[in-house]
Amino acid sequence: MNILELSEQEIGRRQSLQELRSMGIDPYPAAEFPTNAFSTEIKESFKDDEDREVVIAGRMMSRRVMGKASFAELQDSKGRIQVYITRDDICPGENKDLYNNVFKRLLDIGDFIGVKGKVFRTQTGEISVHASELTLLSKSLKPLPIVKYKDGVAYDKFDDPELRYRQRYVDLVVNEGVKDTFLKRATIIRTIRSILDNAGYTEVDTPILQSIAGGASARPFITHFNALNQDMYMRIATELYLKRLIVGGFEGVYEMGKNFRNEGMDKTHNPEFTCMELYVSYKDLLWGMTFTEKMLEEICTAVNGKPEVEIDGKVISFKAPFRRLPILDAIKEKTGFDCDGKTEDEIRAFCLSKGMDVDETMGKGKLIDELFGEFCEGTFIQPTFITDYPVEMSPLTKMHRSKPGLTERFELMVNGKELANAYSELNDPIDQEERFIEQMKLADKGDDEAMIIDHDFLRALQYGMPPTFGIGIGIDRLVMLMTGKFAIGEVMLFPQMKPEKKIPQSSVAEWAEIGVPEDIVPVLRKAGFNLITNIKDEKPQGLQQKIGEIFKKYKLELQKPSVDEVAAWIEKAQA
Repeated sequence: MNILELSEQEIGRRQSLQELRSMGIDPYPAAEFPTNAFSTEIKESFKDDEDREVVIAGRMMSRRVMGKASFAELQDSKGRIQVYITRDDICPGENKDLYNNVFKRLLDIGDFIGVKGKVFRTQTGEISVHASELTLLSKSLKPLPIVKYKDGVAYDKFDDPELRYRQRYVDLVVNEGVKDTFLKRATIIRTIRSILDNAGYTEVDTPILQSIAGGASARPFITHFNALNQDMYMRIATELYLKRLIVGGFEGVYEMGKNFRNEGMDKTHNPEFTCMELYVSYKDLLWGMTFTEKMLEEICTAVNGKPEVEIDGKVISFKAPFRRLPILDAIKEKTGFDCDGKTEDEIRAFCLSKGMDVDETMGKGKLIDELFGEFCEGTFIQPTFITDYPVEMSPLTKMHRSKPGLTERFELMVNGKELANAYSELNDPIDQEERFIEQMKLADKGDDEAMIIDHDFLRALQYGMPPTFGIGIGIDRLVMLMTGKFAIGEVMLFPQMKPEKKIPQSSVAEWAEIGVPEDIVPVLRKAGFNLITNIKDEKPQGLQQKIGEIFKKYKLELQKPSVDEVAAWIEKAQA
């Protein structure tokens, strides 16, 4: 990396790195550093009458040097603790370099250090570690954006969401509470697994690359499988493969994994997301609602210590039972329009009368889905099972046992968003084939989210699948609910991001065309001239002086251009 691409702090840290090496100190040692305590445990178990020696490690997050004694704050994976360091304790011999040069001068905020010492309480009452040994474990070459406070006002906050998501590694270090969100996410996933495992269901893996994008209505990502010379789809759901396993004799199977839907991105949607799907033999929708209520109540309690969570001043209760409401009743309740018995054209006409963006490619099911999304979905704050979806909306769902034209399906709405989708699974192979054919008709009309016929899945159904309940739960949205977050990026460690914006720069070849040597281009950029057009209004002597200042500041051993040479560059830039 060219030195001119670095900030002054970065240059200083690299100089410290070289000086450490010249002193015989490896800034990146390979040997194990065996710790025996964490910051939080030290504080929680401290006893004033106990003489306890500990070995800890972490980042140095602050340092207060006071002559021969100093305080530093060390941050490990659990929290922070103060370390008291004196020159003569860590340098008991004649050589005091470890304190005078290494600790005071060559270490930087963000460096990883290891400390051995005894736990004690300072005169101000803070539990700390009195260091007897200090070891550099890893040198940080980039400065952390440390938040500073003055009169209660925070400065230099690392709070831009785009920057936080793009540099999650920095976000986790400097912003309190971020790691806690992901620890809660881990608790949620661990609790789900525990519930399903204890119920006797088997966790499995199914293909992410699939020859047919099935199991949901969504636009897929397409890739190419070179070994087979075949286009493949990133899976949009695990459903059809998991139901094949039910056909094969599993009592219950589930998968916690990534799905990919080539659709929009916003605060609640990410094209790559985590979903849990569960399929259980000999169960139906009614059993599934009770099971889901109990599971979510247990998850909320595991994360928050109670079955309620507060989001933006609203207390959402996951205490069972949840409200149950048919979708057509929900639409009628919110709009006054009864879709029951209406034709596709009648429903489309009503949508248009409400100013909705609908078109001829949308079938009856899609129109009802649009109506619900526009007028109903956002109104359900407390957990609510929306049930009895029309058959047109549910190509993989069993027909309702008592209501013609409807299916045994629910979507669980919480805080205005869908959290779960579940069915009494369709196991009639003839009915399933007919519904796939209807989906293909929608595809022919231009619906790019319609399902493709999966002939192998139909073949599996023909061998016989028992009555089955199936459910899919979006893990990211579940974590948002349980942690009170409003943006999906807050609960995904590395959400998808647009490419980083780069400062426009003229290329080295373009600079060469006006006579600028290659080694001078970084100098011009450091001086703020990223484009050739940036120099056209400069005075030759002034531009030469700016180049000279960069040479001097960074001690560059380069040939300084003459005023005439600089004048020639400017003249060509003006052409």
